[in-house]
Amino acid sequence: MLDPIRMQESVDRFLAEDVGLFDLTSNWLIPEDARGRFEFRAREAFVLAGVEPALAALRRYAPDGEIEVKARDGQRMARGDVICAIKGRARGILTAERTALNLMQHMSGIATLTRRYVDAIAGTKAVLVDTRKTTPGLRMFEKHATTVGGARNHRLRLDGGILVKDNHIAVFGSLSAAIARAKAVVPLLTKVEVECDTLDQVREATDAGADILLLDNMKPPVLREALAVVAGRCLTEASGGVNLDTIRPIAETGVDFISVGRITQGAAAVDIGLDVEFEPVARG
Repeated sequence: MLDPIRMQESVDRFLAEDVGLFDLTSNWLIPEDARGRFEFRAREAFVLAGVEPALAALRRYAPDGEIEVKARDGQRMARGDVICAIKGRARGILTAERTALNLMQHMSGIATLTRRYVDAIAGTKAVLVDTRKTTPGLRMFEKHATTVGGARNHRLRLDGGILVKDNHIAVFGSLSAAIARAKAVVPLLTKVEVECDTLDQVREATDAGADILLLDNMKPPVLREALAVVAGRCLTEASGGVNLDTIRPIAETGVDFISVGRITQGAAAVDIGLDVEFEPVARG
């Protein structure tokens, strides 16, 4: 998910947004030759994500910094654990601090919440998947974080697959005709998924040859009826209104996938701090 070129381009934009022309505080208060050793430390328990983007921010402003990576994405952190340390010019490290922290805190929050959902359906056949309900400009980072937490990615972008939804059907005019049209034009390995709100749509979409059905806002009893109609002829995805209280009963119906927008939309940032291990060698 974290293509290094696109990641660096994004991180540079984030830094430009935060820094502006230059860091007034650090440039005026911190001597250019002041050096220090700083540690990124967990201040609560969480699942770590975002180490590489954070390091990309630090390297941009402290290119000669000596970095020690103590933990990697996907690792469970306890309060007090050191994620990474950097020794170098204090001015540059302090300039990049907030961007680095923002990325790790936000991505780790998503990974941590995702892991809670994954744990909630452990032992069932259901696989948790994310959605396109991501923060504009942060999709690559947020979808990486969901995989770190144990989910699988759904479409990364609109060009990643066909998902025929209710508005598409309303405009096109026919569910079956829409499926036929889609399957006639997509590349051979591209799946065609269809959103179904009713059991009648489930029957029509299955008979028309859909590869995956998105069973939207169906309660577990209705999901079981839908799966009986499908009878293994295609994959199924439950979606809509899923939370930590409802996901287990949904998973126990036997659906193949459960998509949850909350893992990217509702995750709170975790608490990570940047601490100075010892005083800079020069003062001003």
